[in-house]
Amino acid sequence: MALLGICVAVAVFLEAVSAVTLGVVYTEGGMVEGENIRLGYRRHVDRFRGIPYADIPGRFEKPRRHPGWDGILKAKDYRPRCLQLNLLMTDTRGSEDCLYLNIWVPQGSSVSTNLPVMVWIYGGGYLVGGSMGANFLDNYLYDGQEIADRGNVIVVTLGYRVGTLGFLSTGESDLPGNYGLWDQQAAIAWVYRNIRSFGGDPSNITLFGESAGGASVSFQTLTPHNKGMIRRAISQSGVALCPWGIIRNPRRIAEEVALKVNCPTDSRMAACLKMTDPYLLTMAGTISMQSSPDQPLVNNLILSGVVDGDFLPDEPSKLFHNAADIDYIAGVNDMDGHLFTAVDIPSVNSMLVDTPIEELRRLLASYTKDKGKAGEENAFSTYSTGWGTNPNRETIKKTAVDIGTDYIFLVPTQAALYLHKANAKTGRTYSYLFSEPNRMGGLITPYPSWMGADHADDLQYVFGKPFTTPLGYWPRHRDVSKYMIAYWTNFAKTGDPNQGDSEVPARWPEFQGDSEQYLEIHHNMDNTYIHQKMRLRYVHFWASILPSLPSLSNETKSE
Repeated sequence: MALLGICVAVAVFLEAVSAVTLGVVYTEGGMVEGENIRLGYRRHVDRFRGIPYADIPGRFEKPRRHPGWDGILKAKDYRPRCLQLNLLMTDTRGSEDCLYLNIWVPQGSSVSTNLPVMVWIYGGGYLVGGSMGANFLDNYLYDGQEIADRGNVIVVTLGYRVGTLGFLSTGESDLPGNYGLWDQQAAIAWVYRNIRSFGGDPSNITLFGESAGGASVSFQTLTPHNKGMIRRAISQSGVALCPWGIIRNPRRIAEEVALKVNCPTDSRMAACLKMTDPYLLTMAGTISMQSSPDQPLVNNLILSGVVDGDFLPDEPSKLFHNAADIDYIAGVNDMDGHLFTAVDIPSVNSMLVDTPIEELRRLLASYTKDKGKAGEENAFSTYSTGWGTNPNRETIKKTAVDIGTDYIFLVPTQAALYLHKANAKTGRTYSYLFSEPNRMGGLITPYPSWMGADHADDLQYVFGKPFTTPLGYWPRHRDVSKYMIAYWTNFAKTGDPNQGDSEVPARWPEFQGDSEQYLEIHHNMDNTYIHQKMRLRYVHFWASILPSLPSLSNETKSE
């Protein structure tokens, strides 16, 4: 018995001292050294944190290549997130020196080569966020270790400018905007040029992101500047066509910011803004977290992409030919709109208080105001069909959440899937609905018992948190996490979420033909979780019926 123990100890020792690792890696900027983390027998991951992919950015300028460094860069710590508002919007955090990325490379019995690469773009309304995500007791949300290890892929997370420093625009060449999107593009290009040194396959890069990150992924597939660098893409709860994806009147917002920082609003505005203290500029981008009858919360997201004639040479809906050879997954959470609707209609979260039908009408009126009373009436008729004569409290509250979900996320995502499919050459198209109920639903929390998957609920499962922190989850949560990592990494390898090294619980069909099938993702899913024509009645209303109604401006002209 003692001999057996000695043999085991020797085996473990030999495996540890001979750990497979990349060691020092040569990149275009110089040599970098990360850390090798042991996960199990013959399972390690090389982790590199804080590699610069571009130089410190100039104020309101595109990113520039990094000049490089001497010696070996110790890439062992996350670098600060880009300068941004804190969550309470009372102060700032982060730094202007923030264009860094992080890499996780799985290692088995030999050094990995030619692995698929998955590049993560975080969300946060283009106002907040970082490449590492939220942190609790040194457990970072966007730690790529679980995806890399379980899916045998390289994971990259990147930082990009947000808020006024990332997205302020006059709509003119003096302040064109889209700086945060250019940062993302520079990081993608860096990965394309350098990832082979880390054991990655530059011809097999998959972008994935959530919310504003999902819309960013969509933008990166549509811009002509990434031609040939992106093989596949996954947009979670956000696409370029979302109502908050493009800012239609950036000049007005730039003038509001200029007035807050004592800059003129004439031809001198851009020059003045470029010389203004970055802290003041960032604080000037504070948004209201309140809503009013004619200004729902989503309309407060005032900093986003702009059609600048360069990064976006045209309206996003006219750029899908650039994604013709990119495999694409896009989907939403079944109650993605809850986060927003609960601010617009606070009674939605109360188990004891009714939500007046007038509140729903007001929300619909704000979403359809360009069409006046006819828009509101048609919308209300669409959503109240099937209520019966006396709808109960839960029905009305769920309908309110459905309205927000459809308008802010679901219908634009369906539109993006239609356009991707229509323009596709070799690119495949897949649609999903994530429906794993919120973990707080039914507990003594602000969440009602009928809650489905709220906005951002999918993140913890994609990044494997039920495995990283098992005490915080039930076995069913590990199931749904395992399924999502399997689908996502299979897709990154082959362009087919069903084909790869990981087993999946149901065969996910392509979004094609007249059936337009999609997969519902849930912990007990099987082949009965394949559906078709997601919320067709409501997609038809927002995409066809509402646009066909006369706009108020047209009516006014005719009068």
